[in-house]
Amino acid sequence: MKQRNQTAVSEFILLGLSEEGDLQPLLLWQFLSMYLLTFSGNLLIILAIVTDSRLHTPMYFFLSNLSFVDICYTSTTIPKMLLNIQTQGKVITYAGCLSQMYFFMLFVGVDNFLLTVMAYDRFVAICHPLHYMVIMNPKFCASLLLACWVLSVLDSLLHDLLVLQLSFCTKLEIPHFFCELNQVIHLACSDTFFNNLAIYLTSGLLGFIPLISILYSYSRIVTSILKIPSSGGKYKAFSTCGSHLLVVSLFYGTGFGVYLSSAASQNSRTTAIASVMYTVVTPMLNPFIYGLRNRDIKLALRKLLSRKTFSS
Repeated sequence: MKQRNQTAVSEFILLGLSEEGDLQPLLLWQFLSMYLLTFSGNLLIILAIVTDSRLHTPMYFFLSNLSFVDICYTSTTIPKMLLNIQTQGKVITYAGCLSQMYFFMLFVGVDNFLLTVMAYDRFVAICHPLHYMVIMNPKFCASLLLACWVLSVLDSLLHDLLVLQLSFCTKLEIPHFFCELNQVIHLACSDTFFNNLAIYLTSGLLGFIPLISILYSYSRIVTSILKIPSSGGKYKAFSTCGSHLLVVSLFYGTGFGVYLSSAASQNSRTTAIASVMYTVVTPMLNPFIYGLRNRDIKLALRKLLSRKTFSS
């Protein structure tokens, strides 16, 4: 079969989660509701932190950025999916597919690094409380945030540039609801050795190293908390990192769940359904976890909502 050069590719076909016509209205309203919950919940967290001066601390600085990134990375996939369901179309342009891949990998990468930075913040706060404000000064926090973005930009750019070198044949159907990197690579007719190598290397360096750092931070945190003599002090220390630990468990748990399901099943549609957990459900639950478990956030949200009600 004669290969087509990548410049001749004009569009891909996104098959979505289901091809059954009766399920499309249900999928539309379900994902629209989840997207609106994700957007409004994370936006409320950001507004609560920005408007309450008591929350202008390193921990909440990173949390507000995490909420912003959650809004961004769901916005790279769900609106296009909703548009395709509404218009009964499945086409995404070649440029649109590359852009969606780039921004999705970018925001997921920033999310991953922010969770690592937040674990380090909790480690310093609990294990070195007297030096917390000295270590986590505004300049250092800004540098950590910048590093999160720079590393994610470079990672996403590497994968997109490698995809640009691929040639594609005639079958350009992606059994997913967005342009997922592995699915696009599988459609290539040309050699994908360097693409797969880049995926393995970056997954190891930018995936497992942050996870190991988080586990190490929490092992030190638990050791320090157990040394606290009073039960009240232990509870207060645990409560400051409980929400973050739950979010980390959701993020990595759903990510590994998708990886294991794709390894165990050859059905790409099953993998697409499983990926809904980390692309949609996890960012939707994050604001509820922080809003319901964190007393400072709850107070700030009440203050924000009462102010809005009063002004109305």
